[in-house]
Amino acid sequence: MPSKKIPARSGCPVAGALDVLGDRWTLLVVRDLVFVGRREFGEFIAAGEGIATNILTDRLGRLCCAGLVARFDHATDGKKYVYRITEMGLDLLPAMIELILWSVKYLPGLDVPPGKLDPIVKDRAKFIRELRAHLLAELKAAGKPLPPPACR
Repeated sequence: MPSKKIPARSGCPVAGALDVLGDRWTLLVVRDLVFVGRREFGEFIAAGEGIATNILTDRLGRLCCAGLVARFDHATDGKKYVYRITEMGLDLLPAMIELILWSVKYLPGLDVPPGKLDPIVKDRAKFIRELRAHLLAELKAAGKPLPPPACR
């Protein structure tokens, strides 16, 4: 169940999704969690897109408040957190896959390594099922998440 801390601007489902996901950084953070395996703040900063630290802090907080991401204490550094995609966040996988495939089809010149999309194109449902199972196992092994940072 999504948090009621992020106010909706209308009852429209598209507008509601955009209230949580609709800026230039949020889906990139989700992408990094799901497809790249980034888990720590510094890893997101080093991703190469140039997200500012204050923006990343805000997006991670919003995703935690919305229930798409969970925050955990770092295993070895008490000053750091580890972020993991939640089951709710994993429900975005089909939409993310469709965005990827749409982009590859209609936006020429993207940097997609040869063969990278083959498992998705060959059997989309299997790809999603296996990735979801892997990330859910990782989430379960992480233990109890911390409460989200102060939600607005």
